[in-house]
Amino acid sequence: MKSRCHGLATALVVTLFVVLSLPSHGYCAGFGIFTQGAKALGEANAVTAHLDSPSAVFFNPALINQLSGTQVEVGTTLVIPSREFTSDLTGDTYDNEDKIYFPSTLYMTHAFTDKISAGLGIFAPFGLGTEWDKNWEGRYLATESNLQTYTFNPVVSYRLNSKISLAAGIDFLWLDTTLEQRVNSAGIGYLVGFPNYYEFSDGNQKFSGNGDGIGYNLGLAVALTDKLSFGASYRSEIKVDIDGEVKFSDIPDTLTATGLLPNTDGTLDMTLPAQFTAGVAYAFSDKLTVEAGVRWEGWSCYDSLDIEMDDAVLNQTALIVEKNWHDTWTYNLGAKYRLNDQISLSAGYLYQENAVPDDTFEPSTPDSDCHLFCLGGSYDWDRVSLALGYGYQANLDRDKDNDVGLSSAGQYNLANGTYSSSSHLVSASVTVSF
Repeated sequence: MKSRCHGLATALVVTLFVVLSLPSHGYCAGFGIFTQGAKALGEANAVTAHLDSPSAVFFNPALINQLSGTQVEVGTTLVIPSREFTSDLTGDTYDNEDKIYFPSTLYMTHAFTDKISAGLGIFAPFGLGTEWDKNWEGRYLATESNLQTYTFNPVVSYRLNSKISLAAGIDFLWLDTTLEQRVNSAGIGYLVGFPNYYEFSDGNQKFSGNGDGIGYNLGLAVALTDKLSFGASYRSEIKVDIDGEVKFSDIPDTLTATGLLPNTDGTLDMTLPAQFTAGVAYAFSDKLTVEAGVRWEGWSCYDSLDIEMDDAVLNQTALIVEKNWHDTWTYNLGAKYRLNDQISLSAGYLYQENAVPDDTFEPSTPDSDCHLFCLGGSYDWDRVSLALGYGYQANLDRDKDNDVGLSSAGQYNLANGTYSSSSHLVSASVTVSF
């Protein structure tokens, strides 16, 4: 009986914190958010070596030396996801309860001299949102999940000479997360020996928590020739100490009386990955600029979840869950064409690898390789610039065929099958110069 309870406890407790591995609002790998500006989205984020927008604070702060005076940019992106699961067990198809998300941004830059500029960015670098029906096949792993982050990022850029600029900044990050999933009360009742276990209806489990951390970012911009430029940007890992609380509800009274499912506080230390981007831009003319770039994300820092709870859930107060995520690469190509002094058009393409290996892939992390196709445009007049961007993200189908969700008592909540997803990204921003 002890080993059977331990197996079920593992399957249950894992879900308490699995929210921290969920997919993002956009751009595929892990749960990073890169919808940080309408101009950048229009070029599929191929803007590390050139960008005439305060959102350079995020993409490459060394570029803010190219912005005159004081500039303020406010923007948001509507992320409209669609997710679907087709079960290997039954052939049934389940749709995610689609919602619209809108990660928003605020950027400010100021040129003190022709050599020194400063900037500030407030943005969401990581995030997620999924909601499945409470009766779907994978309901014991995840039903509703949300993660929000907010970063306050001051930066300073220094122009060494007419060719080279450097930048550095500090990231102050705050994280808030909630996760809900159903509890298999009948399965627990069976394992602990209740004769009427089959009468138990599903309960509900909710985890909520928050934490903060500090990191840094660096930038480099080099004018190799009058037409050719190079840019690179780095954001460090950020370690976040998360304090949370687990609450159970709708649990049968008979099962609640055993004390196996107490409401309890819990802690988790997690590391958000380092990110490095680089790009080369070439100005074919005064009107046309094209950039090719790469992005690396250090998701191998997410090798396991180390969970501690104040009170034992199914006789366990600590658990290590293997994840073994791997680093990813993104490749992008973008172009901007200036029709006249007021109107610019842009287009781009991005290919992103996924971070989750097959043996730890599970339904709350339906991450897969993806393609992103983008269009955009901007209109400038006087001291105001309006930018619009659109992206269609097509994720490749991903099959789950592993034992994640399996207890020692047999099939518990595998949810093996095919996961499909896509997203529409619609971004807008307004920049005002003073």
